[in-house]
Amino acid sequence: VVVEDQPDVSAVLSAYNQQGDPALYEEYYSGLKHFIECSLDCHRAELSQLFYPLFVHMYLELVYNQHESEAKSFFERFHGDQECYYQDDLRVLSSLTKKEHMKGNETMLDFRTSKFVLRISRDSYQLLKRHLQEKQNNQIWNIVQEHLYIDIFDGMPRSKQQIDAMVGSLAGEAKREANKAKVFFGLLKEPEFDVPLDDEDEEGENEEGKPKKKKPKKDSVGSKSKKQDPNAPPQNRIPLPELKDSDKLDKVMNMKEAARRVRLGPECLPSICFYTFLNAYQGLTAVDITDDSSMIVGGFADSTVRVWSVTPKKLRSVKTAADLSLIDKESDDVLERIMDEKTASELKILYGHSGPVYGTSFSPDRNYLLSCSEDGTVRLWSLQTFTCLVGYKGHNYPVWDTQFSPYGYYFVSGGHDRVARLWATDHYQPLRIFAGHLADVTCTRFHPNSNYIATGSADRTIRLWDVLNGNCVRIFTGHKGPIHSLAFSPNGRFLATGATDGRVLLWDIGHGLMVGELKGHTDTIYALRFSRDGEILASGSMDNTVRLWDAVKAFEDLETDDFTTATGHINLPENSQDLLLGTYMTKSTPVVHLHFTRRNLLLAAGAYSSQ
Repeated sequence: VVVEDQPDVSAVLSAYNQQGDPALYEEYYSGLKHFIECSLDCHRAELSQLFYPLFVHMYLELVYNQHESEAKSFFERFHGDQECYYQDDLRVLSSLTKKEHMKGNETMLDFRTSKFVLRISRDSYQLLKRHLQEKQNNQIWNIVQEHLYIDIFDGMPRSKQQIDAMVGSLAGEAKREANKAKVFFGLLKEPEFDVPLDDEDEEGENEEGKPKKKKPKKDSVGSKSKKQDPNAPPQNRIPLPELKDSDKLDKVMNMKEAARRVRLGPECLPSICFYTFLNAYQGLTAVDITDDSSMIVGGFADSTVRVWSVTPKKLRSVKTAADLSLIDKESDDVLERIMDEKTASELKILYGHSGPVYGTSFSPDRNYLLSCSEDGTVRLWSLQTFTCLVGYKGHNYPVWDTQFSPYGYYFVSGGHDRVARLWATDHYQPLRIFAGHLADVTCTRFHPNSNYIATGSADRTIRLWDVLNGNCVRIFTGHKGPIHSLAFSPNGRFLATGATDGRVLLWDIGHGLMVGELKGHTDTIYALRFSRDGEILASGSMDNTVRLWDAVKAFEDLETDDFTTATGHINLPENSQDLLLGTYMTKSTPVVHLHFTRRNLLLAAGAYSSQ
């Protein structure tokens, strides 16, 4: 079966035709290895980056030209020299032993079509070039020119630590150009409206008898969004939905809650409330919690979506059309009257998907719910009627994650077809397709200003996309395994990412730099969330723990001068232990989701596993 959307396979592979003498491959490779290992320490770390891409290309060249025994011996002799974080790739590679195997293997084809990027200082590069040209080692030189992209920078060579921090993705590091574009990471200005006062507020705090409290209260909440943030995108850069009256009421509620918010910090850690799904033999695969923490949804492997109310208020559906026509539309409590008390229950089950549900997301106004599934669809459900409104079909393969924009209306999905798609609830077709990842898009998140989307992938990179034009504006490399969680800081400046390698990496979006690494988890990190004011980062993992990190300290006095940005000489402080504020174990429950309430109580969720 010819897969249409692949680049023409034979054309891609034919690049392997200009082959050298198969018997000499081991000699070429060990010659280079000897040269690099004997070079000066300052160059050795940089040049060692060549081992892996050359190893892969030389092996594939041997396989493609049907020198199977030479390929096998080449693999056995040198695969042990590769960095430990390439183990999974090498496992795939070792199973490709015949030319026919190469045709259907997508990872393989990607490796072929995209150039592997290495960042090397000019001195190290000159040294390599001289060596290969003196030795007339054309085979290796051809591969370097054909399949590698060497991003040369002027200045000191990088140390082993600096290189190790940044490498490990399927296609090497990001080119420096990839992170140069301007990103508007600031927040949009909040619309202004007065906060009406509760009676209780007035009694308690208005001793002077002057009803002047309204002004300062609004200031305390709205002051930071009054001035236009210099790094914010223009308000109308992308069209956002108008605020409805109900949204304004919700914003007012939000401000009142915010006034009672606990200021977190190293001395004041949040309480954590853990929702454990017991007897979830259906297999819990996704969780989301509404912004106001009133509802929780679970996506399950038995293809159901289950919505619970976590407040005493039960979930109710709207009455039938016949009953609705009897209601007096002018009455004050019309919104109450349209709900059917007979349908009140704590749990609603939504049927419709035909495969495990991998992602769920509530709309900010709590009227809708998204779910995405292995069946290749994203479904939009009404939380008024608890029925499915639309099925969005665009991905032909499993959809791993979906999320509503913080402003509603738009949502993003990412899946096995290696692209993320941007949708609007009222369009059947996606508005944007974000293509560029070399493997599954495993998680998707909107930036707080809704102008950008971050995607994490099994190719071990994170990309930031511009919603306006679909361009990729940042590529972050450094994780050594597929990415499973993303979180933007509330001020929009930073991104935290978690992966199967158990590390949380911190990124400065404006400068396009890695600025921190939090080590501590021993398994995949499935959940990351910043507290409401960004003081604390919470991470939840398959290792059955929730960890709290000091985000203020992690991001203070960063070295983001132009030199660092230009060369990628990042110096990550080894300070995970100083930043770790607490580790909280569950008995046997992997943490799938984290959520800070509007008052900074941390909610966590996961399904108890008995093994």
